[in-house]
Amino acid sequence: MDILHRIKEYRDEEKKLTWRGTFAEYLELVKENPQIAQTAHSRVYNMIKDAGVEEVDGKKQYSFFSDQMFGVEESLEKLVEEYFHSAAKRLDVRKRILLLMGPVSGGKSTLVAMLKRGLEQYSRTENGAVYAIAGCPMHEDPLHLIPHHLRDSFYDEYGIKIEGNLSPLNMMRLEKEYGGRIEDVMVERILFSEDKRVGIGTFSPSDPKSQDIADLTGSIDFSTIAEYGSESDPRAYRFDGELNKANRGLMEFQEMLKCDEKFLWHLLSLTQEGNFKAGRFALISADELIVAHTNESEYKAFISNKKNEALHSRIIVMKVPYNLKVSEEERIYQKMIKQSDLSNVHIAPHALKIAAIFTILTRLTPPKKQGIDLVKKMKLYNGEMIEGFNVQDIEELKKEFPDEGMTGIDPRYVINRISSAIIRKQLTSISALDVLRSIKEGLNEHASISKEDKERYMDFISVARREYDDIAKKEVQKAFVYSYDESAKTLMDNYLDNVEAYCNKNKLRDPLTGEEMSPDEKLMRSIEEQIGISENAKKAFREEILIRISAYARKGKKFDYNSHERLREAIQKKLFADLKDIVKITTSTKTPDENQLKKVNEVIARLIDEHGYNSTSANELLRYVGSLLNR
Repeated sequence: MDILHRIKEYRDEEKKLTWRGTFAEYLELVKENPQIAQTAHSRVYNMIKDAGVEEVDGKKQYSFFSDQMFGVEESLEKLVEEYFHSAAKRLDVRKRILLLMGPVSGGKSTLVAMLKRGLEQYSRTENGAVYAIAGCPMHEDPLHLIPHHLRDSFYDEYGIKIEGNLSPLNMMRLEKEYGGRIEDVMVERILFSEDKRVGIGTFSPSDPKSQDIADLTGSIDFSTIAEYGSESDPRAYRFDGELNKANRGLMEFQEMLKCDEKFLWHLLSLTQEGNFKAGRFALISADELIVAHTNESEYKAFISNKKNEALHSRIIVMKVPYNLKVSEEERIYQKMIKQSDLSNVHIAPHALKIAAIFTILTRLTPPKKQGIDLVKKMKLYNGEMIEGFNVQDIEELKKEFPDEGMTGIDPRYVINRISSAIIRKQLTSISALDVLRSIKEGLNEHASISKEDKERYMDFISVARREYDDIAKKEVQKAFVYSYDESAKTLMDNYLDNVEAYCNKNKLRDPLTGEEMSPDEKLMRSIEEQIGISENAKKAFREEILIRISAYARKGKKFDYNSHERLREAIQKKLFADLKDIVKITTSTKTPDENQLKKVNEVIARLIDEHGYNSTSANELLRYVGSLLNR
């Protein structure tokens, strides 16, 4: 009954949004809120802006896309600012077809679907309200009723530019139904809906021999010619093509470059002049955002054809590459899994991360910069700290290959391989190793991957496996540490006491005997060596730590375990190194004694309670790490 109640609420809400009045009454609404008369491009831009904009590290991030589009923030910023924002300001870019170009499963269709769904919702808000001449099949802008000779005066009074001519149908209706009295013409509020073909149109190419241009521009209704006497009577014409129905909103051309040429030529005048030809009428005005999508190979074939030069000049290409951040790739997989029937299967921690590592490696181009390999590049792109590299280095890496991210493995392939492993082996829990194994098997069956790429991808599986080995060992070793954070804090405090004494050339006092003693060089080196600090570099590292502590103190902040990334890593590695033998013995013993069994059960419980494993994946992890440590 709850769902029925919600349906009724939605129906009641739509009734509240209903408005119908004369053109004179509509002008009063426009005077109060000029945004009502905004263009289609402006409406899309304001829809995105109204959802919220956040600036992170000098780059804009849009809440409108945040739940569906991951790792392509730079492409989205370029799209919104260079196309939508400019078009909303009536700059020349609005006279261009927006062509999204990118690899398969890169998010082009998702982006367009979001714009469509967003417009449907936005037209139900006060800021996104859309009004049209009542009964018009093209939902025509009521301001087209203002005669051309009065439009300059209208702009002076209302501050609104009017573009476009009254359609042949509404011109006839104005004379026959309203006796030329513009102020009496009925206007109504419309709600965009792709299903009801209001303000949103979609055109998909099919067989050129059977597809009719009427799909775009409408057609003559021959059954009414006897009644109206002529094919040129607008009442005898069905204004039901996709270009007609998309007026005031968005028109999507799926796989536009596969369309027959006769369909594409209609876009020339629509983009440049804001009108198109239909039937035996004068040009029909239309205000709509035209967005299309294609892949790189089709686009290159299109621009190489000289016949397409006129249309090419009216296209603005926005690249939508694959995401290049491991953490964002994980989010893509999580979204796809949530939408599938895999949501009831336990996916062990790090399984998706390891799959993402493999996938991102396939999309990256080996860097030219000295001292950096593909794995380091991947980690830098993911926002991880790498010694000797900074933000400027990341920007330089991105500039090396502007087309990076246009090739590689797509997200659907990974999800398909996870599905295959689950279904074929009837698994209820899947680990990182299961995922890598399934990806590897799939590469052998993948006909479209070249032999050279297949060899590279096999190497990347090995790299991803090594990354997982490190993660798995740390996970288990961390779980073995009782009160891990407390142990880490104690070790760090001890290290810092010794560093402070060393840098200030002071002595330490033994807490038990009270005797003075020199800083413990052996302890300090045992920690520093974990992260490769050489004997020559130890003094600089220790002074850096002391400077960091002083900086925190000046700001009234406490220096703690997480205040220095490299020191934290060194502390972790030192703790793990001390525990390695205990872990090795406990996980590899086939017949553990009571004490060992208790320890194993404690670790499994901690992996389940604190790290997101279930009993199956926790036991598998322990066995695997035991085998790694015993090699």
